[in-house]
Amino acid sequence: MDATNSTFPTNDTAEKRIRDLVARTQEAQIDPDVLPALHTSDLVLINFAGRRLFGRETFASAMTEALSSPLKDIRTELEVNDIRFATPDVAIVSLTKTIHDERSEAEGSSELPLAGAMTYVMTRQGGDWRIALAQTTPIS
Repeated sequence: MDATNSTFPTNDTAEKRIRDLVARTQEAQIDPDVLPALHTSDLVLINFAGRRLFGRETFASAMTEALSSPLKDIRTELEVNDIRFATPDVAIVSLTKTIHDERSEAEGSSELPLAGAMTYVMTRQGGDWRIALAQTTPIS
């Protein structure tokens, strides 16, 4: 189900920019200098384990810490399932996150489910979209 729904008129450019932002987040998932910059400064992020982070700086710090642990060996793939525009400058993006856990058994590779339902709330700031909220819910 790869759909775009809206009560507001949107154009293909907005949807393309949102999809491009999702692709950039996936490409930057192990780059603590790039990934946080794709989010708003007042970001709210709830990760796969339920940890809630407030603000881009907190996210960058947590990401740097995670990348210096066995969590650095976890990769994700994102698939956009749906884009809905709450306003012309706010989009709710539903995604499926697939987990690729390359850690060894000793590092806890069996602890995570292999998929998650992810939601982004994105806001348009000028011509650019940024992620204001990111939440992942594990799918068993």
